Formats: sequence, C-alpha cells, structure tokens
Amino acid sequence: MQSKNYKRNTITAALPYANGPVHIGHLAGVYVPADIYARYLRLKGEDVLFVCGSDEHGVAVTLRAQKEGISVQEVVDKYDGIIRKSFEDFGITFDIYSRTSKPIHHQTAQDFFINLNDKGILKVKSSEQFYDPEANSFLADRLIQGTCPNCGNSDAYGDQCENCGSTLSPDELINPRSTMSDAALIKKGTKHWYLPLDEYEDWLKEWILEGHQKDWKTNVYGQCKSWIDQGLLPRAVTRDLEWGIKVPLAEAEGKVLYVWFDAPIGYISATKDYFAQRGESPDAWKKYWQDEETKLVHFIGKDNIVFHCIIFPVMLHAHGEFILPDNVPANEFMNLEDKKISTSRNWAVWLHEFLEEFPDKQDVLRYVLTSNAPETKDSEFTWKDFQSKNNNELADNLGNFVRRPIALTHKYYEGVVSAQGAFTADDQELIAQLAAFPQKIGEAIESYRFREGLSLVMDLARNGNQYMQKTAPWTLYKQDAEGNAERIATILNLGIQVIANLAILSEPFLPRTAQKLKDMLNFKESTWAQAGGIDLISAEQIVNAVPILFEKIEDAQVEAQKQKLAEAEKLNAAQDIKAEPLKPEIQFDDFTKPDIRVATILAAEKVAKTKKLLKITLDTGLDQRTVVSGIAEYYKPEDIIGQQVCLVANLAPRIMKGIESQGMILMAENPDKSLVFVAPAQNATNGSVVR
Repeated sequence: MQSKNYKRNTITAALPYANGPVHIGHLAGVYVPADIYARYLRLKGEDVLFVCGSDEHGVAVTLRAQKEGISVQEVVDKYDGIIRKSFEDFGITFDIYSRTSKPIHHQTAQDFFINLNDKGILKVKSSEQFYDPEANSFLADRLIQGTCPNCGNSDAYGDQCENCGSTLSPDELINPRSTMSDAALIKKGTKHWYLPLDEYEDWLKEWILEGHQKDWKTNVYGQCKSWIDQGLLPRAVTRDLEWGIKVPLAEAEGKVLYVWFDAPIGYISATKDYFAQRGESPDAWKKYWQDEETKLVHFIGKDNIVFHCIIFPVMLHAHGEFILPDNVPANEFMNLEDKKISTSRNWAVWLHEFLEEFPDKQDVLRYVLTSNAPETKDSEFTWKDFQSKNNNELADNLGNFVRRPIALTHKYYEGVVSAQGAFTADDQELIAQLAAFPQKIGEAIESYRFREGLSLVMDLARNGNQYMQKTAPWTLYKQDAEGNAERIATILNLGIQVIANLAILSEPFLPRTAQKLKDMLNFKESTWAQAGGIDLISAEQIVNAVPILFEKIEDAQVEAQKQKLAEAEKLNAAQDIKAEPLKPEIQFDDFTKPDIRVATILAAEKVAKTKKLLKITLDTGLDQRTVVSGIAEYYKPEDIIGQQVCLVANLAPRIMKGIESQGMILMAENPDKSLVFVAPAQNATNGSVVR
C-alpha cells in the first residue's frame, strides 16, 4: 500500500520518440501498467494527473527524416499523429498528451537550464568529441555505432546497446564508426555544459541506496546501485546539433540541449500545457510538481532507469524547487516469438496495425501483455499465446461465467434480478471470498504487481464459475422449480453481484469489458469502495442480455500475423547479406605469383568417410592431375564432369585423407557460405593462363 498519505498523484509515462509508431514492447513495459495504475487511483477517487507526450528531439528523429527523405518537422508531425491516435484508440487515459516541440516546453527546458547554470551547478569544459570530417559534423551519440563492450553486439549505439540494454558512451564502444559516412572518425575539440553527477554521489546513496532499498523493484534498485558503486562521471547536457532546443546562452551558438536533459522536463511542461489548455492559473501546475504532498511515479522501461533514477532526480534536486519520484517501477523487455523486438528490422507488433486488424481486441491485448508482463525479467509475446488466452481464459472463463447468471435470469425471470433469500454455507463462502478481493487486488496494484492483480481478477471469475457449477440452479429448476424458488433466486442474485464486482475490479485492467458489464447490468456509477459487497445490484432491476464479451480468434488470423513476421524475417535476411571486407592491399608482383590455368573436370568421386570432399581428376592442357576439393555439399560428382574451372596449378601438393592434391580449384563464396565455381564465361583451351 502507499507508504504515506498523499493528497494527489502525478503519474508519468516515458515520452515515446516521434520517429516511429508504438509497439507491444512499449505497451507492456510502460503504457499499459501506467494506465492500470491511473485508472485504479481514479476509481478510488484520488486526485490524479497522468502525463505523457511525444519526444521530438534527439538524433533518432533526424535519422528517420534522412531515411524517409522528408524534413525533421514532417517526421515528428507524422509520428506524433500516429502515436497519439494509437493511444487514443487503444484507450490509454492520459490527462494530457503533449509535445516537446511546443513553445511551452522549449521555454520550460531553457528556464531549467538557466536555473542550474546561474547557480553555478553546470560545469563548462572543453573536450575531444568524435567528429566526422566527411559530414563536417560532430557526431551525436546516436550517430556512432560500434561493438558493445558488454555483450559484443556489433551494432551498438554510442548511447545505448539495444541488444543488452546497457547505457553507454561513445568512448566505450569498440571500433566506433559513423553512421553518416564511411569516413574514419577523428576527435576534435568542442565546449559543452556538464551536470556534475559525481558531486551528488553521497546524496544519491542516501536517497536511493538507503531510502528506497525496500520499496523499489530489485531490478531498478540493482541497476542504480551498480551505477553508483562504479562511480559517477559528469554528463554533458548540451550537444553540437541543429535540431533541438537551443541552449539559451550567447556563447553557446550552434548548441542544443541534450535530449536526455530536455525529455524528462517534458513531464513538467506537459503539466503546464494541461492547465494552460484549461485556462487555469499559470501556477496551477506547481502543486503537482512542487508540493511534498504529491506522489510522483515514473513508468518506464529498463533502458531508461539511469535517466529517471539518477540523472533526472539530480536535476530536480539541484534545481531545488521540485519533488522527487516516490517510485520508478521500471519493467524489463518483452520479446516477440523468441526474438528481441527490433524496430529497425520490423520485428514488432505495431499498435496502429494491431488496431486495424483486431479493432475489438484492445482488452485482449491488455490482458495478454499484463498477464505476461516483464515485471522482474524479460517475457515473451507469441501469437499462439494471444489466441489461447483469448479463447481459453477470457472467453471460456470470464465470458462463460458472466453468461450463466444473466442468461438464467432472462430465462427464469424475464431479465428481472431476483431477490436474495437465506444463505447456505456455499453462499457464505462466496461472500467471504468476494469481500477479500478488493483489498488484495488494490495491494497488488499499489505495489506495482499488475500481473498479480489481473490474476486475482480472473480468480474471482473462476470462483464465480465454481459457485455456479456447485450450486447448479438449472438442476434445481428442473427438479422442483417452485419448491426451490428461493434457493434459485438467491444463487442467481449472488452470481449477478459477482459480475457487478467484476465490472469494478476489472476496470483498471480491462476497461472496455468492464463497461460492457456495467451496460449489461444497468450499473451506472461505481467506485472501488463499493467493491466487495453483495448489494451492488438491487432486486427487481432489469438486466440486459449478455453480449459476446470475447469472440474466438481463429487459426487463420494467427497464421496471417505469423506470416507477416516471416516476411519481415526474410527481408531482414536479404538485407543482412554483406560483402566480405577487402583484404590488405597487395603489390602487382604478389598477384603474379599464383599460376592460374583453365582446366576441365574429367572424373569426380566422393572421398570415403567424409562429407565435404570430392576427388577430382582434371585435364590442365599440360597434364592430368588429381585435386581434392571441399565442395561435396554443393555439387554431385556426376553433375560436374565436363565443367571447366580455374585451377591454381603451382600450389604445392598436399596430402588430404591419404590422397595427394595437386592444386586448388577456385571457388566463389556467397554470403550464405555456399560455393560456386569460378569459370570462364565461354569455353577456353585447357591450360589457358588466367591473368
């Protein structure tokens, strides 16, 4: 439960980069858990402000603009629109979804910078930065790629490895290279403003390592401890770029604020934007960011932990007027069909495409992502599991339970809710179970254990199913409808009360389903405090017929999605084929040393007890000789007789499997390691010299 009594809640969800759409990894890691938490607090009647917005600065958006051949502004406008609509259609209940390109954000970020700079907190120093002489530009971290020192990924970026999630700096990369050109990188002097994280180590140890050891998730606390234990270094808050928020100093011409300085300030500017749009006082935002009675919670993925738990808190603390986050419940990563989600390789389930192809399955996706949530370790999404959870858990468990008491109420009482009579032991057991669920689910949500909370909701549906099965009102009706009238009425009333409780308790997790249940019961207003009781729906109230809560998902729908991924994988495989790099330069005399001749294959046979070797007899025009070649996996002996080849004729003989090989046949190796003959395009005389 909450560690102290707060008057209000500020909830932030990581600002998505406006360089591409949102995918299921983003939803599972950040936006679904944040929305569950916000919906729950609102149901409790708490003051909640849930903020987010598009992050429109940084190199990621400029790279996308280059790739699509449009301006950076066109890129951010395009993807802000896609992301914004996706969130709206999916049902994420932000109070404000803003943009970091808005003037209100630029002003807020610049004011924040000036505050720190005027206090002498920021340090100015010159340093050697990577520079691309061909592009005539300093390279931002994202424009530098190299080998990750932690996992060996050869395509890690200068700020982060997307394979292992490590936060990096360009100097840590092995063999760094420019993504803008093939020019060799050089170092060049430049001046930047730095946030001296090292000066705040003692404060961070007290605030995080001592203050949040018990209430922060182990993955979050562990990553923070590792960073602090290794020793913190000053971090630049400016960059040599054209696109971004201009550094508001005369001596900082051509420099912008580093995206990881301005992006978290976006939460503050979004709050200002919210109240500005409502026409409220210019200071109305302050109580959500500067009042100690406000609880601040950041929802992020694990790749953003260092920024939200170390860098941003240091910024807030150094500024001096802001509250600090109470919790940062970061999730791990969600994988897709046994592979890491990759936006660049289109190995993802994009939210806007999902909504087009499954327009009524928003709650199913919320259910699957929450039940598989990567809360403590990486998890996985598969389309088969998506189908199974829809068909077996939602349709057959939740949907089946809801159908029973409502359908029987229509059958026996024409849709009018029956009255409760005397309770049996079975009834009392159900009533006791029901009363316990709101607190247990609430504790799970407030402890950021959303997977557990959803599981408890489904347990309630299972309990309802078991109760209906055990009491079997349909059997009682067949046996003696009149004599069992009070008992049947009581069972169906309690069944409907369970549905009403599900309508409340499932709302944070499955909001559309909860609304269907409320519409079915004519249950207009509900709060979390009402849950747990058996008097939510009055006797004599009319209930509507049961809608189909969850349509079954057919195999063909799943196969279509898997085929999309297969096509993406095929395209990636084709793009991955790269020519082998050139070997070191040689002189002309080196080239003339091999004596390469045209020869014709006269005979060929497999070498016994080997898989790869063929024994080949060749007519070189000078003699007949034997060569042993490792091409048996690619050519059958009978298929190559008569084939002309190029032979290195002056290679020293070598014994292979007891056979003397007198030369080497030249082969071309494809990127997939398959081999093909290097041969004259037209027939040539045996013994002809290849020059």
